[in-house]
Amino acid sequence: MGALALKSTRCELVIPEGLHDQLMRHLFPGDDDEHGAVIGAGLVHLPDGRMRLLARSLHLARDGEDFAPGRRGYKMFRAAYVRDRIVECAEDKLVYLNVHNHRGTDSVAFSDDDLDSHERGYPALLDLADGLPVGALVFARQAIAGDIWMPNQTRLSIERTLIVGRRRTVLWPQPTLRAATANSLFDRQTRIFGNTGQLILGASKVAIIGVGGVGSLLVEYLARLGVGHFVLIEPERIEHTNLPRFPGATRLDALARIFEGRWPKWIKAVARKFTARKVRIAQRIIRRANPHARIEVFTTDFLEPRTAASVIDCDYLFLAADSMRARLLFNSIVHQYLIPGVQLGAKVSADSKTGAINDIHTVARPVTPDCGCLLCNGLINAAQLQEEGQTAKERAAQRYVDDDEVVAPSVITLNATVASQAANDFMLYMTGLTAPDSSRSYLRFAPLTRESFLEEPRRSPDCRECGLLGRSRLGRGDLGPRLPTFHRG
Repeated sequence: MGALALKSTRCELVIPEGLHDQLMRHLFPGDDDEHGAVIGAGLVHLPDGRMRLLARSLHLARDGEDFAPGRRGYKMFRAAYVRDRIVECAEDKLVYLNVHNHRGTDSVAFSDDDLDSHERGYPALLDLADGLPVGALVFARQAIAGDIWMPNQTRLSIERTLIVGRRRTVLWPQPTLRAATANSLFDRQTRIFGNTGQLILGASKVAIIGVGGVGSLLVEYLARLGVGHFVLIEPERIEHTNLPRFPGATRLDALARIFEGRWPKWIKAVARKFTARKVRIAQRIIRRANPHARIEVFTTDFLEPRTAASVIDCDYLFLAADSMRARLLFNSIVHQYLIPGVQLGAKVSADSKTGAINDIHTVARPVTPDCGCLLCNGLINAAQLQEEGQTAKERAAQRYVDDDEVVAPSVITLNATVASQAANDFMLYMTGLTAPDSSRSYLRFAPLTRESFLEEPRRSPDCRECGLLGRSRLGRGDLGPRLPTFHRG
C-alpha cells in the first residue's frame, strides 16, 4: 500500500446516498435487533495525511446464516462468510469493512465483545487482504463509528462519515459540541441556514474548473457566500472582449487601449502575453469579498496530472470549461473519488452565414456518484474527444473546409442564470437544506421561449464510469484506473 498509507493518522468514510439508504433499510427494519453487512471500499490518501474510505459495494448478510448468534458475543459473522467476502474484496482491490448496528440515535461505539473479536480475528484478516486495510463499522440511526486496521496493525478510528447525494450529511460517532458563532458579516444569509451552515461553508473546499464567463461569476457568488477554500483552474489570460462578461476585470487587466487602438498586429500579439491571467483576477475578486479565504491557483490545463490531483479532496466540483476532455476527466473524478459536482454552461446557437439566432439555452447538470454520469447520458462526444486529442496540424488535415474558428456568442446575463443556479444548489447541498426527495434532474432553461425543462439522468449498470459491474471507476479512489489526464511519453 506504500509508505504514505502507513503514515495516515486520520480516517473518514464516504458513502453514496443510495448505498446508505439500502444499508439502513437492512440494518433497521423495525425489529430492534442487530443485522450485518459487508462494504467493499476504495481508498484515497489525501495531502493532509487523512485516509478516506469510499464505499463502493454492499453485501447484505443473511440473518441466522451469515450473521448468527455468537459464541462470545450477541451476534457474529460466520467464518465462511467473512472468508468469502474478504477474498472478494482483495481480488477487487477494495478494503473489507464488516458492518453491524446497535441501538441508539446520535451516539454509537463498539462493545467490549466487538473489540475483543477484532483483536482475535483482524491480524488473520490482514493476511488475506493483499496489503490493504481491513475494518469494522457500527451504525446507530444517526451515528457511525469505525475501527480500521492498517497493514502494519496500527489502528485508526473513523472520525466522520459523509453521505453524498441530494444533500450532504455528516455523521459522527458521538455528538459534536461546536461553537456556532459565524461572522456577523453574513447575518442576512445565516437567517436561512443558521450559524452552523455558515461555518460549514467556511470550512468547505471547492474547485472551479474554467474561470471564464460562467466561472468568474461562480467565483463572485461563492466568495460572497463565505466559502473558505478555492481551487481555481484556468490557463488563459483575459482579453479585452472578455470584459463585458468577466466581473472584476478592468481595462488595465486586458490592456484594452492597445487592442482598441490602431497598433500593429505584432504589438497586439506581444501584448496578449502580458494581459492579466484570469485566475489572478478571480483571486482578487475572492480577496475583496472574503480576505480570509484560502486560494490555490493553477494556470495549467485541468488535464495536467498535478492539476487534476489538486481537486480530489474537494467537497464540490464546478465544471465551467467546455471541452469534452475536461468533461471526461471531471466525470471520472466525480465517480472514482465520490465527489459531487455540476457541469454547467450557457450556449447560443447562431447561423454561421447570417448570424441569426437559432437557439439559446442554459443548463446545470448535477453529477453525483449514484445518479447517472455524463457518459451514460450521451454528454461526452467521442468524435469531439478524438478531435481534441489531435494536434492543430492533424485537425487541419481532416477538415473538408478550411474555415476560421467560429467564436460562439456569449452574454453575461445568460452566464449569470446558470451560475446562480449552480451556486444555489451547492449552498443548499452543503448546508443540508435540499429536500431529501428533491429532483436529481438536469435543469435546462430556454430564454427565447421562457421555458424550463427537467431532464431525468439515466444510469447504465455496466457503465465503465458509474456502474457497479466489472472494473468500473466507481469508488475505487487511488486504486482505480488511471485518470484520463495528459500522459506524455
